[in-house]
Amino acid sequence: MKILVINAGSSSLKYQLFDMDKECVMCKGNCERIGLDKSFLGHKTAEGKQTTIACELNDHRDAFMQVKNILTDPEYGVINSLDEVSAVGHRIVQGGALFSKSELVTDDVIKGIESLIPLAPLHNKGHVQAIRACRKVFGEEVPEVVVFDTAFHSTMPQKAFMYPVPYEYYENYKIRRYGFHGTSHRYVSKRCANLIGRDLQDIKMITCHLGNGSSITAIKDGKVIDTSMGLTPLDGFMMGSRSGTLDPSVVTYIEDIEKISADEMSELLNKKSGLLGISGISSDDRDVTKAAEEGNPRAILAHDMLRYEIEKFIGGYYVALGGCDAMVFTAGLGENQAHHREAICENLECIGVKLDKEANNNMIHGREGLISAPDSKIAVYVIPTNEELVIARDTKEIIENL
Repeated sequence: MKILVINAGSSSLKYQLFDMDKECVMCKGNCERIGLDKSFLGHKTAEGKQTTIACELNDHRDAFMQVKNILTDPEYGVINSLDEVSAVGHRIVQGGALFSKSELVTDDVIKGIESLIPLAPLHNKGHVQAIRACRKVFGEEVPEVVVFDTAFHSTMPQKAFMYPVPYEYYENYKIRRYGFHGTSHRYVSKRCANLIGRDLQDIKMITCHLGNGSSITAIKDGKVIDTSMGLTPLDGFMMGSRSGTLDPSVVTYIEDIEKISADEMSELLNKKSGLLGISGISSDDRDVTKAAEEGNPRAILAHDMLRYEIEKFIGGYYVALGGCDAMVFTAGLGENQAHHREAICENLECIGVKLDKEANNNMIHGREGLISAPDSKIAVYVIPTNEELVIARDTKEIIENL
């Protein structure tokens, strides 16, 4: 069985084609600058063949036509016919309180995703456009499945997901914590349980998805009890260019003294803050790391702040869980920046974490394994995430049960 996985944004469409008999990627690529000039498709096969094609991408339908063509291309294609594609799985960022699990696409499901556009204007709008474009290009006889970033976090208790604002804002507008990166946290938590050799239901775990966008999740009895991101992916701790949690009066004060609009403030907090805002160098941690190693004081401060905030979340979740059996680092920083893992773990010795420095330094570039010492009270793992595989697995399971 072959499953096409789609991750669509407002101006991009990423894809991966999976052979689910082997659970391997046959090819992947990205249609970029949809609706803009100089749009193109970048494509790469599992065998290493790659190409970049300049093409006109006026909308998501054009993008799907390019994907359709490249999949069966005589030189760069990996299938002989589109009939080989059994289903399409879509990543959806915001499922709100409507969707607590993956769903087969129907007209009602599309309407539900549309109704949540105010909670994720750029993401959900692009997702809906992609679903409809996929139907037109691949035909309605090809089943589509939607997998929600927020679904894994739907088990949070009310005390964790509510904000302390007047209750009617929750009743009228569903203002609450939803959490994101759910497919990543779900994948690495289950993989960690497999590596430990215990049922996820019996493990207290903290999963750290650390990348340009980051979140930390507390999992108990196989269920999420809390997560750092909130109504939007801006909440939590500082990230590449996002501020994370801060005093709301900081927002109103800056708006007042700078005379800027709410949209401009949103731009500042989402795209000009975090590592970029503090270091003044870059939102890419590799650039900040280089500057810190050269002694740049603002880069050093940015790293100190980032690690301190991560440590506080882990410590808080340790208490919320009533202890912790395992911790996972994943995503770009979590998988590759051993110096961050070392600094964080050293400051978690008070809760029983002991690091194996040699194992930690070796666990980069896609390697998976244990980085804690044998006498560590908490097992610490590095596990490369695979959100696309989660989407492909959910899609396969749903269409097999039709």
